[in-house]
Amino acid sequence: MALAMAMRRAAALGARHILAACASPSSRVVPRCHMSADAGAAMEKIRAAGLLRTQGLIGGQWVDAYDGRTIEVQNPATGEVLANVSCMGSRETSDAIASAHSTFYSWSKLTASERSKALRKWYDLIISHKEELALLMTLEQGKPMKEALGEVNYGASFIEYFAEEAKRIYGDIIPQSLSDRRLLVLKQPVGVVGAITPWNFPLAMITRKVGPALACGCTVVVKPSEFTPLTALAAADLALQAGIPAGTLNVVMGNAPEIGDALLQSTQVRKITFTGSTAVGKKLMAGSANTVKKVSLELGGNAPCIVFDDADIDVAVKGSLAAKFRNSGQTCVCANRILVQEGIYEKFASAFVMAVQSLQVGNGLEESTSQGPLINEAAVQKVEKFINDATSKGANIMLGGKRHSLGMTFYEPTIVGNVSNDMLLFREEVFGPVAPLVPFKTEEEAIHMANDTNAGLAAYIFTKSIPRSWRVSEALEYGLVGVNEGLISTEVAPFGGVKQSGLGREGSKYGVDEYLELKYICMGNLN
Repeated sequence: MALAMAMRRAAALGARHILAACASPSSRVVPRCHMSADAGAAMEKIRAAGLLRTQGLIGGQWVDAYDGRTIEVQNPATGEVLANVSCMGSRETSDAIASAHSTFYSWSKLTASERSKALRKWYDLIISHKEELALLMTLEQGKPMKEALGEVNYGASFIEYFAEEAKRIYGDIIPQSLSDRRLLVLKQPVGVVGAITPWNFPLAMITRKVGPALACGCTVVVKPSEFTPLTALAAADLALQAGIPAGTLNVVMGNAPEIGDALLQSTQVRKITFTGSTAVGKKLMAGSANTVKKVSLELGGNAPCIVFDDADIDVAVKGSLAAKFRNSGQTCVCANRILVQEGIYEKFASAFVMAVQSLQVGNGLEESTSQGPLINEAAVQKVEKFINDATSKGANIMLGGKRHSLGMTFYEPTIVGNVSNDMLLFREEVFGPVAPLVPFKTEEEAIHMANDTNAGLAAYIFTKSIPRSWRVSEALEYGLVGVNEGLISTEVAPFGGVKQSGLGREGSKYGVDEYLELKYICMGNLN
């Protein structure tokens, strides 16, 4: 019940529609109004590639919700309805779990090389359909095509990487304590995995979880965001085409509380992996205790970006711009607070304003666009709340600070000056295109301000001093630190936070361990 309440609150805060209140049975693809020419052409290209799926995937079959209900998927840039997808709940999820469980033995018993080859084929198909996937992502999530293409490459990189890592899951031999014994350690797949993913990276957050899970021999039930299920379904279709066996990868979407509760209550699901809000992550962690599941959580952030007096201004501006405004500020590793040393504050602020002014806001399908819309109206209202709070407490708007003239959920790229630690912009994650500038005096003060939060996901520093780079990186209470760089995520490095930003790591060789159990074997009487 606690999880259901938390997920309903999360849905209500971010919903264009109430997740638990699916529509009555209706046609599968229903435009609310005449679709724009660009969007219509993009949808036709996606259909022609066979990648417009609107049903859930259970046991290798595309299925409707059992009660026939559907949920709208909208284009946040225009409000157009792209499709009506199956609105599933506990019954469909239970069947998906059963399918994953029945497939687990056969998938896990394949050789590592066989699993690796299947994953490699999936990677090849994702890359060969890169443009269609990017179009789909831009339509349902809003990000510019350039960023969407970048996400397809990034998402595919996890499948490629873990296809290779599948063949490098090694056990161990321990020197025996008695001469007639041999001691071994095996690494075995944990079992069925429940993967709950967000809307801001609708492909990469799935592949970063599913890639290592399948590489290890696990089977998976994915619950994508109801805002962006089309990308997830297209990726799952490509997995089937790649020869990944039916039931190994299942996708259900719709009634988030029911799906979440079904995953938590099942004793067949042995692992929950989640990317999303800290509030829901805590409920998933508590709910997993009843069946003692393994849990990995990638939760909210409050990333500081520290610009020291000795920083290269051009490097700092470029890095801060990338760290703050990618995906219109809707990432968990976005620079949420830009701390600027007093000696360079005015110079940095002036250069930063000029750089942000060059950002082009518009529909992501337009080639010139560098900033798309926010995901929904609730996201815009949250930004407005944070801006109003800051200005009422003495902050000043240096650029933007209001809804964009394009309407819908577009918001002007914004810079707020003289932000202090009593403002929401400092204390909480804004998840929008707002860059708060916070002056500081000393290195010690900057470290204290940066660590003054329950979050601990990503942090950034800009300095020419190598000793300071080491000193501050080690002092920051964050799982990821970028030094003179604003884009730091990669499939070959571990991604994850400390404190209330989560548990576990994704990506890299360390990400494999999240989906494995250790088994110790003692063989005796061998003399």
